[in-house]
Amino acid sequence: MKQKAILMDTTLRDGEQRPGCAFSHYQKLQVAMMLDGAGIYQIDAGTPAMGREECDIIREIAANRVYSNISVWCRMNERDLRQAIGCSPDNIHISAPISDSHIYSKLGKDKTWLKNELFHSVEFVQDKGMTVTVGFEDASRADINFMSEISSELRERKVLRVQFSDTVGILTPQRTYEYLTALIRGGSPPITFHGHNDLGMAVANSIAALRAGAVGIEATLLGLGERAGNCDLEKLVGAISQTYDTGLTLDNARLLSRKAREILCICDSSQ
Repeated sequence: MKQKAILMDTTLRDGEQRPGCAFSHYQKLQVAMMLDGAGIYQIDAGTPAMGREECDIIREIAANRVYSNISVWCRMNERDLRQAIGCSPDNIHISAPISDSHIYSKLGKDKTWLKNELFHSVEFVQDKGMTVTVGFEDASRADINFMSEISSELRERKVLRVQFSDTVGILTPQRTYEYLTALIRGGSPPITFHGHNDLGMAVANSIAALRAGAVGIEATLLGLGERAGNCDLEKLVGAISQTYDTGLTLDNARLLSRKAREILCICDSSQ
């Protein structure tokens, strides 16, 4: 019997960060409805903090979907979270910069600040009656012991899932397996994986994450994404379809890629 694995698509947010990509309102709605019709478990519909137009399309996607859960991406601050709540998604995804490089150098803060801000953000959203997932940003350069500590606390706080993000695309399959195995053994909530393709291993790393015990993978149509791109949804489905039940056949994944090229006016699959 095949193992279950959920597929989450972030074409409308992370995919749009590909150089030269700027999707119109209509294109975003078309892509979302196409993904929903294919039965993708979750659609990352965007970032409410970007402004009114972004919020309008997120609300429209949420109002018109049939099958997919709708998630939105937020930083750890109440302004972002209030805007996200106003979009009426199914889930609010809070991104937590987890590496020392991000905490100390990028933000000029410390780990105590990170924990306080994250836990306050989680509580703020949950108090509004909404579901929360947390993304570990730059997790592949983070201290595994610190991540395990945070993960265990998030489980106690009833966070739905934690996402391990290889933000800078430096992982190998073996290292991916080791990281996720350690987090799961340490008492994390269910884990999903978000991989970048800088070393050409986003699909391979995603497979390693599933083998380690991840419940799902976040990918994009055509592998769209910043720099070298993200895990390609079609390639992932092709690689795991004999082992994992994602609810999406390879033929349907290929059809999604073909339609995405037409809708988004992308003539090739190179990232």
